[in-house]
Amino acid sequence: MTAEHAAEGVVVDPRTLSEARQFRDDFTRFLSQYSFGMREVETKMLILREDFENAHAYNPIENVETRLKTADSIADKVMRRGIDPDLESIRTNILDIAGVRVTCSFVTDVYRMFNQLRAQDDVQVREIKDYIANPKPNGYKSLHAIVDVPVFLSTGKVRVPVEVQFRTIAMDFWASLEHKTYYKYDKQVPKRILDSLRDAALTAGELDERMERIHREIHGSASAPVRPLRIVEDDGGAQRA
Repeated sequence: MTAEHAAEGVVVDPRTLSEARQFRDDFTRFLSQYSFGMREVETKMLILREDFENAHAYNPIENVETRLKTADSIADKVMRRGIDPDLESIRTNILDIAGVRVTCSFVTDVYRMFNQLRAQDDVQVREIKDYIANPKPNGYKSLHAIVDVPVFLSTGKVRVPVEVQFRTIAMDFWASLEHKTYYKYDKQVPKRILDSLRDAALTAGELDERMERIHREIHGSASAPVRPLRIVEDDGGAQRA
């Protein structure tokens, strides 16, 4: 059919169909920019890991993972937050479409690797949330940062926000368990389980401290901790929320 399409008694206007296809194509290109930005940050972290290992015979990064929000996840967030359903509004108001998780050996490495990333002249730090220095009430610890990175397309350069989460192995294990628990109980977690999770978070923090002390004892004062507040004090444009 050229003028209209009928399916099960539903008539679709050709203009509406054309607009829907155009939005699909625009949204695909929109998501591609975030995918490219995500891969840019991933590459930066992998290069830092390899260079640090070559220079110091020590690997501060255990793992680097990436994730890109799905169209359904973005649509859910648009509805929950009352954001206008157009691409520019989504670009302005949703900053965690692309995500990179960097799992480090120790808390010192978390801050060190973040400082290494933010020191690169094409990286702009937009926002910092330090849940390591200031854990969430449920015990969650992680360093979250929104960074803008350049992506070079055939149509020119665009800057893309990417959420980067830095955490230790113990923090990552705890966060994974907490996520599975909330999923299991459909977010209605019994108080006794929540209390156990908070206790486990304290235990994970104690483990991080103990293992880092052992690490410093073995490797000497060169592994002294990096102060958390430096990431804010050294960057007047970044704000902790």
